[in-house]
Amino acid sequence: MSVDLQETADQQEAMTLREVAAEVAALRRTVCELRDRAEINELIDRYVILLDTQDDHGFDSTWPATVFTDDVRLHFPIGIHEGLEGVAEFHHAGKVRFDRTLHLSANHAITLDGDRARVRMHLLATHVHHPSPDAPDRIGTLFDIGGHYGGEAVRTERGWRFSEWGFHLTWAAGPGPDGKPVM
Repeated sequence: MSVDLQETADQQEAMTLREVAAEVAALRRTVCELRDRAEINELIDRYVILLDTQDDHGFDSTWPATVFTDDVRLHFPIGIHEGLEGVAEFHHAGKVRFDRTLHLSANHAITLDGDRARVRMHLLATHVHHPSPDAPDRIGTLFDIGGHYGGEAVRTERGWRFSEWGFHLTWAAGPGPDGKPVM
């Protein structure tokens, strides 16, 4: 009988080792997914902050490489752009129409698929028009917008980057970039 008890104990121990190995493998997958989500959230945050700070110290043509792939495709209400070259100028042309901006993002939805991810986030932004020449010490009028960004992020040697990225305007209030209502 002691032989039977020993065999049962050995089987239970072997089963426990298999269970532990399976649990460790599941935990490893979960940690990798959480790491990917955290890195993509950092990518989103980096982009949104750069919308407001990209040229704080003069025009910067290098920042897009920290956010986009070399073959990025951008779709915005102000236009379409393909390829990394010229992305800084594309964003700068929209930003210089205003004295300053403040962009806030929320509801980051990330759907992972290996080395690719679909990303969607909501955005609220305030754009401050340049003060009028007759009142240079006062804040300019405000142009507020709301909508969502969406696109694809891919894992690269430099980390996660957007390969496709676009903004979809849902609402706007105040005078737009040309001083006229957008909607």
